[in-house]
Amino acid sequence: MVDHINNKSWEKLEQAREEFSHELSKNIHMYGISQSVGRLYGTVLFAEEPMTLDEMSQSIGMSKTSMSTGIRTLLEANMVDRAWQKGVRKDLYQSEDDWYKSFSTVFVKRWRNSVDNNLKAVEQHCSTLESLSNFEDESLQNAVQNDLIKMEHARNYYSWLNEVIHLFESGEIYNIIPKKE
Repeated sequence: MVDHINNKSWEKLEQAREEFSHELSKNIHMYGISQSVGRLYGTVLFAEEPMTLDEMSQSIGMSKTSMSTGIRTLLEANMVDRAWQKGVRKDLYQSEDDWYKSFSTVFVKRWRNSVDNNLKAVEQHCSTLESLSNFEDESLQNAVQNDLIKMEHARNYYSWLNEVIHLFESGEIYNIIPKKE
């Protein structure tokens, strides 16, 4: 009877882990990560020991090549780390315990790229506006001036966003909003 209850408890735990992993994988796109890599992350997250690519592949039924690509994505996002165990020659991976670090890595990478691209677009637009400043058409000049004002607002916004990004890069964000340990 005890074994039956124990087995039911383990099944319940596994079901709860699967449900959490499923929900996590559905929303991981916010990190720029695919749902299948999200399932891989859930597998590594709940593993009792660091896992090899073969073990991951067996666990979720994806090819070893897909596992390798997925793990690389998770490593770049600081969501998993390489691990070492005596006597194990294959690469081992485990989940990163510091979810704040993972978020910061992804946030900085995605927002830095967006800010840089948008600032380039602002400068390009301003360059075009300057080339139009020699025309005598008053309504054109008013439109150019309105656009220049909008571009100044855009520069200010992206400058502010760069400061926010710096808070994450430097870790100063945790002085403002401490981690929940």
